[in-house]
Amino acid sequence: MSDSFRSLSLVPKSETPLAARDFKTDQEVRWCPGCGDYAILAAVQSFMPELGIKRENTVFVSGIGCSSRFPYYMNTFGMHSIHGRAPAIATGLAASRPDLSVWVVTGDGDALSIGGNHLIHALRRNVNLKILLFNNRIYGLTKGQYSPTSEIGKITKSTPMGSLDHPFNPLSLAIGAEATFVARTIDSDRQHLTSVLRAAAEHEGTALVEIYQNCNIFNDGAFEILKAATSKDGATRDEALIRLEHGQPITSAGQGVFRDNDGELHTAALTDTNRADVLIHDAHATSPARAFALTRIADADTLHHTPIGVLRDIRRPVYDTLMTDQLATAVQQQGPGDLTTLLTGNDTWTVN
Repeated sequence: MSDSFRSLSLVPKSETPLAARDFKTDQEVRWCPGCGDYAILAAVQSFMPELGIKRENTVFVSGIGCSSRFPYYMNTFGMHSIHGRAPAIATGLAASRPDLSVWVVTGDGDALSIGGNHLIHALRRNVNLKILLFNNRIYGLTKGQYSPTSEIGKITKSTPMGSLDHPFNPLSLAIGAEATFVARTIDSDRQHLTSVLRAAAEHEGTALVEIYQNCNIFNDGAFEILKAATSKDGATRDEALIRLEHGQPITSAGQGVFRDNDGELHTAALTDTNRADVLIHDAHATSPARAFALTRIADADTLHHTPIGVLRDIRRPVYDTLMTDQLATAVQQQGPGDLTTLLTGNDTWTVN
C-alpha cells in the first residue's frame, strides 16, 4: 500500500467497549416533532460504537441549519461553525490531526449555496472527512425558503410564483468534483442508512453521503414515493427505488437498467431476452462515467428510479497524507523553516 493512502489505524481505538448511550449528551434534542433528523441522529449514535474509536478522538463539525445542531447531541468533540464553512474547518482538523475521526454534518442549503466552494474543494482534494449532507429540498431553519435542491416551480415564501432556478443534483456535483466516495440513503431506512455509514467510515479520503430527509413542517412528503409502501399516486417504493449493490445487476421491481448506444442509461422491463444486458454495478470503476450516469437516471420531479447505496468508492491518495509527506520532505531537504527569512525575503518592497 502506498504511503499516500492514510491508514485508518492512526485513529486510536477505545480500550473499553462503547454503546449508543455513550454518544448521547444531556442536551435536549430540539427539532420539530416528526423531523427526519431524529432518525438520523439515532442511527449515527447507534452506529458509532461499531467503529471502536475513542469519543475524544471523534469530532463532528457543522455549519448553519437544522442539521447543524448535530454536534450538541453527540457526546464527542464538536463545533457548530458558520454558514457553509464546515468543510473548511474540518479540513484543517483532518490535515493537522491524523489521530481524529472527522465528520461534517450539513444540509442542502448550507453545503450547496454559500458553502458550495468549500464542499467541492474538500471533495477534489480527498481530505479524510466523512460528510453527511441532509437533503430536504428546503430551507428549514429560516422557515421555508427554496434551497439549491428545490425543484423548478417550487412555491415557497421566497418564490411565491415558483422557483426559476434549476436544482443541483448533489451526487452529480460530487462526482464531477472527482469525489472518491459518493452514496445516497434515506432517513427512515435505518438498516440501509447504517450500511452506508459503515461503508463511508471505512473509506480512506472524503466520503459524501446524501441523506434524503423529511421536513414535515415546510416540505412534508418530499420523498414519500421512496418511503411509503404505496404513495398517494399509487406508485410503490420498490418501483421507485433502485438499490445498488457492488457486483450485482442493477434491477428494481421487474425493471432493469440498460445502456443506450449513446452511453446514456435507461430503465426497461426485464424479459428473458434482455436480462443478460442488464448493467452490473461497479462502485470501484476508475472512470466516473457510469456513476455519474446513475445520478442522472432518476426523474427530478417524480423521483422515479432513484438509486440509493454506494455509487462510487475508489482509492486515491489522501490529501492529509500527501501534505504531511511534503512537509517532511521539505524539512529533510531544506531544514526547519525560518519565519523571519520568509517575511523579509526578496519578494518584499517598501512603499514611500
